This record gives sequence, structure tokens and C-alpha cells, in this order.
Amino acid sequence: MNTTREEISEIRALALKLRALVGNQISREEEQTLWQMQKQAIRSGSTGRDIFGFNPIVIAFQTALLAVEEMDLKGDAVKAILAFSAISHDVYDEAFLKNHFSNDIIRIIHGLTKTRELYRRNASAKSENFRNLLISFAEDMRVILIMIADRLCLLRQMKDSADDDQKREVAEEAGYLYAPLAHKLGLYRIKSELEDLSLKYLEHDAYYMIREKLSSTKRSRDEYIERFIGPIEKKLMEAGLRFHMKGRTKSIHSIWQKMKKQKCGFEGIYDLFAIRIIIDSPLEKEKMQCWQAYSIVTDMYQPNPKRLRDWLSVPKSNGYESLHITVLGPENKWVEVQIRTERMDEIAERGLAAHWRYKGIKGESGIDEWLGNIRSALEAGNDAQLIDQFRTSLYEDEVYVFTPRGDLLKFPKGATILDFAYHIHSAVGNKCIGGKINGRNVPLREVLHSGDEVEIVTSNNQKPKQDWLKIVKSPRAKSKIRLALKETQTQESQLAKEMLERKFKNRKIEVEEGIMSNLIKKMGFKENSDFYKQLAEEKLDASTVVDKYIEFRDGTQTAATRPQQSAEEFNYENPDEEMTHASDDVLVIGKDLKGIDYSLAKCCHPIYGDNVFGFVTSGGGIKVHRIDCPNAPELRRRFGYRIVKAKWSGKGNSQYSTTLRVIGNDDIGIVNNITSIISKEEKIAMRSINIDSNDGLFCGNIVVQLEDTSRLEALIKKMKGVKGVKSVDRL
Repeated sequence: MNTTREEISEIRALALKLRALVGNQISREEEQTLWQMQKQAIRSGSTGRDIFGFNPIVIAFQTALLAVEEMDLKGDAVKAILAFSAISHDVYDEAFLKNHFSNDIIRIIHGLTKTRELYRRNASAKSENFRNLLISFAEDMRVILIMIADRLCLLRQMKDSADDDQKREVAEEAGYLYAPLAHKLGLYRIKSELEDLSLKYLEHDAYYMIREKLSSTKRSRDEYIERFIGPIEKKLMEAGLRFHMKGRTKSIHSIWQKMKKQKCGFEGIYDLFAIRIIIDSPLEKEKMQCWQAYSIVTDMYQPNPKRLRDWLSVPKSNGYESLHITVLGPENKWVEVQIRTERMDEIAERGLAAHWRYKGIKGESGIDEWLGNIRSALEAGNDAQLIDQFRTSLYEDEVYVFTPRGDLLKFPKGATILDFAYHIHSAVGNKCIGGKINGRNVPLREVLHSGDEVEIVTSNNQKPKQDWLKIVKSPRAKSKIRLALKETQTQESQLAKEMLERKFKNRKIEVEEGIMSNLIKKMGFKENSDFYKQLAEEKLDASTVVDKYIEFRDGTQTAATRPQQSAEEFNYENPDEEMTHASDDVLVIGKDLKGIDYSLAKCCHPIYGDNVFGFVTSGGGIKVHRIDCPNAPELRRRFGYRIVKAKWSGKGNSQYSTTLRVIGNDDIGIVNNITSIISKEEKIAMRSINIDSNDGLFCGNIVVQLEDTSRLEALIKKMKGVKGVKSVDRL
């Protein structure tokens, strides 16, 4: 690249300005080193011009000057900017840096180098993940400030370039990435200029139309603001309030956004003028003094009640507190007035990132806190050494990695290749045997680091394993592995059950489910699924199980005093059924029943309207069970002589507890819809609710109190009608 005489003259002029501003922040020796580096870069001709034909050395000096004037960056930041412009084109190596610059400067240069490499990955810069990775790569917060300054310099000068596509790309990036960052950092003038210049290249006609209208009225507008503020200041002072006021005209970008939102022309913008009254008030008098100021303003100028925004009585969810009112000032011009206290202004500007989100800019809490610290340091006028203490802790929480296509994905710190695989798809995770990081083969346990490019290697012979749950870090991966293990277990258990059935069939044995269920419990299994799981894992021998079944069946029949009916043959609902050793009398259950100690069984919770029977306990009392109680077959088989017929007396006013099992899609609001139905039902009360959610489904037990089965059936029908509910069953 040939550096022209005009460019060399400009470089010298910029260098003189920097020297005057930076002063003793740069030693004479460091200045000579930096100047020698620029000369060598110019002589070598290796510093090619950028896409717009600009000289990178000139841009570097302009960026350094802007960083000093607008951001109060001095010393190390200036040295890093100028050194980077030379070394970025391989004019100087790492050894040279270590011999001539401090570790702080080298860290800034490394941050600029890493962020430049990030752009070369062609990742989507519009994503939130890109913003966070960009900041994490920067390491030193001054890198972000330098990048903002560099982008503003480029926007200021690229107007004469003929490459419209590149101009549009740079302008778009300034709008969705650098302007929000500048806003968060409190660099409001830079933020407005970035937005305005972005609009200039993206909406050319709109930008110049608004600029011309503002230019033609600037003087009169400034005079108007003074005329508007003057009387208010006088009245506020007479009221004894301590305050200060700010008056401004909205930026071109802000005006254009309002024109689009309100679908009106320039003249239709209500709040072209904005005034902020900030009151120095003790905490206990804040609301009173804000409303006092509001009263003074609205007594002087006619308010538009439709434009009142009272975030004083009820603050926004993000903590924002303020009174906003639009009033009709002199000459029938609408002016927006914001009234708040110093504390409210502090929260809105710093404390809860309220202003950031109030303007519609979303971000990770850790990044917001870090940037907020930087802004506080800038506004406090702290020197570079103190500002340097604020460095990102993003590495401690999360990592950002690339897919082979350049997409950016976020994972918790410590995430592995297996986390990445399950993020792509469950089928990919289930068959993952390893991967590649930056082209290097790695096992599935390999930990990911920010900036890695990751590719997954799979095999059709691979299956999920239990110890995978210890390898992954993300809840998403853990959930998918559990689901895959459960599905695998279900399939294997089904195969084991079919194998056992074939064993029985080969030995010509008819299996009775009741006996089989009791045998499984006798063998120490609480759930049938656990039994079949051990059978599938060959921890149990199928032939041994068949032998135990025969022994258990024959032993049970021998112990009985007489042949018993099977559970399947017994039906309590048959009124003609003979009850051996039981009274022909019928137990009539009701509140008037006296002289008999009876209670409702907790295993099935019968309620009025259920078909029931009584069971005489060893203590002489009677337990009332539902006909379809899960314990009924066993009670009938073993203790048929203790069973008595039972029925309900009059309905009465008793309340009975029963439990409902509800399964449905885990959609927002579905549980509230279900509980709302219950609360609206007369004479039905909800005693408790226990909900568990997994893999997009929820399963819950709800205990309700009601009078009879008719109300229960009606309630179940209504609950089944809720969108997303898959089943409602009584336990």
C-alpha cells in the first residue's frame, strides 16, 4: 500500500493532537517506538487498505483520538491501538511486543486480535451469543471501547465509498451490536451518532428529510426549550424543591422510530422535545415531591391525559420509576416531561439495567453487570488503571462454540462433546462416539472452550449409557439421556417379559396375573418394571422364576382352608353374590350409623356414590373399600369370610377426599387453568397439589374434597376439557 503525502500529513497532525491530550501517559521512549512502528509499516507496504480503501494507519490514529476525547481512554489504550495497526499486518512479532510493551498493552492487543479472528469465522453477528462471545474474547474492557470507536470512525468516513453492500453491512452491525453496547456503557452521544449514521446508510431519504427539518429549526428549537424550562424552574424553586433539569431534542434515529411506530409524519411527533426534571429528594418524600413537580408543570401547561405514564405508583417490573407526561407548551407544541428523583434516575441509568431493557435491548445478566461497572468507572472519571480492574467473568459461567456452518451455540462451563451432540438432536447424541474440535479428534468426554469449532462423530452401534449423565453439564442433555435410557429400558423389559411368557408357554403353565404380581412383591420388588429390568439384565434367571411361580402358586392353594375363587371371577357389584361366612345384613353407611366402629379405607378413598363393601378388621372395626379397590382381589381371596355388603344411606352433607392423577403438556398456564376450574366449583375444595414436569409433560396428583361421585365425574369431565390435558384419572 502506498501512503500518500496527504495521509502522512494527516497522521502527523493527529499525532500532535494525541500528544497534547495524552501528555505524560506515554513516555518519550514509548512514543519513539510507536512512531518507528508506523514508519516501518508504511515503508514495508504490507498494511493494505480496507474494503473501503481507507489507510488503516490513519484510521488507527483517528480511533485513538476519538477514544481519548469521547471515552477518556489514555496511556495503554492509545499505545495498544497504534501498535495493533502495525502488528496486525505481521510487521512485528510477539517477541517484539514483550520487549517493548507492558502486559496490559499486550492483553489489549491480544483481545483486538482475537475479536478480528472472530469476525473471520463468518458467524452471525446478529445473535446474542455473538455479542457475548465478542465480549468474552475481548478479555479487557478497553477492547470493546476501542472497537466502538473504530466502528464510529468507519461510519463517519465511508460515505464516499461506492460499495453500497459493504456500507449497508457495516451500518446494520452498528445498529444491532455497537449502538446497544455504547448505550449500556453510558456513551449516549456515541450511541446516538452510531444510530443516526446507521440510519443514514439504511434509510437515506428518511435520514436527510428529518435532518433538514431539524436543521432548519435548530435555533428556534433551542430558544423554545429555554422558554419552556424558564417558568418551570422559577416555580419549582419557589416551591422549595432542589433539582436540576435537562432539555434536549430527540435524535434523528429516535424520531424516525417514533414516526414508524405511530405511522405519522415528522409534524405528528408529539414529543419532539424532551425535558427531564431530576429532584434531589429524601427517600420518604420522593413520591410527594415528584407529584408536587407534576402538579406545577401541569398547572402551567395543558397535559395530554392519554400520554400520562405513572411508573411512580406502580414501578415497572425491572425497577424503573418515573412520571412521564406530555404537555402542550408555548406555540401549541407538545413536549414530553419526565419527573424522577436522583435515586430513581440512578436505578434507571445504572442499578437494574432498567434503561437498557426499557429501550428493548436484552442481554445476559452477567454481561450487563460487567458493562455497568465499566460505565460507572467512566462516569466517575477513574483512570485507566482503575478501569482495568473491571474484566469480564464470562469464562466462569458459560462457553460459546461454533458449529461447522458457523452458528454459535452457548453451553455452561464444563460442557462436553456429548452436550454439543444432544443440543443438535437426540438421535445425534444417542449415537455419539466422539467428535472433532478445530479438526482434532477428541473423545465424547472432551470439555468445550469458547471459540471452538465442534463436529460430532456418530456410530449406529452406539447406545446411551447410565454414566453419560455424569459426563454432560447441560440440563437439556441430561433430560434427553434419561429419556433415552428409559425408552431403552422399556424395550428391554418388554423383550424380557415376552421371553418369560414363552418359558411359561413351553411348560404349558397358564399364568395368573394376581399370583404373578404377588410373587414379584414377595421377591422384594416394589415395581414390576424393576423385576423385568433385572430379568433383561440377566440378573434373574427366567427358568428359576418359573419354578418359583409354581412353588408359590401351589403353596398358596394348599394353605387355603377351601378352594377360593380367583380375583378375576369375583365381582363385588353383583348383588346376588353369596358371601361365605359373612352376614346377609347390609352395612348402611351414613352419619346416623351408631354403635359400629367404621372408617373409610385410605387405600382407595371411597366417596358417596361409589359401589362399596365392608371389611371386618382384626380389631373388630370395619373398613369401607371401593369395589374396584386395588386390594379387593387379595382381601376376597384370603379373607372372604370377613367381607360384608355395604351401601350408602342418604347423601347428607359429608365431604370426602379423593385424589386425581392429571397428565398433560407442560404448557404455560395449564396448571393455573386446571386449579381455576376446581376453585370455581361449588362445594369442592382443593386440599393439595403436587406437580412434576419432565420432557415437555407434567404429571400431578391433586387431592380434592367433595360430596359425591356425580360431582367428581362432572369435575373430571371439565378438567379433561382443558387444552393440553391428556388424561385425568381417579386414584
